Amino acid sequence: MKLLKNIDYVELYAEKLREDNSLFIQQKRLIEAQMHGSSSLFKKMYGGADFKQNARKYLRGVGLLR
Repeated sequence: MKLLKNIDYVELYAEKLREDNSLFIQQKRLIEAQMHGSSSLFKKMYGGADFKQNARKYLRGVGLLR
């Protein structure tokens, strides 16, 4: 059995998408669900009029902003 390199997996996935377009639809739904979940989480954490200010405070607190 031949081991595949990372690029081989990308090519294999592209071939499968070309053969079966429903895989693209599944991938799109997964990404949209993740974006919706993240959006809901951040709105709950930092919601309100001060969303940006509260988010910046959090990011500074964890060291991602100065």
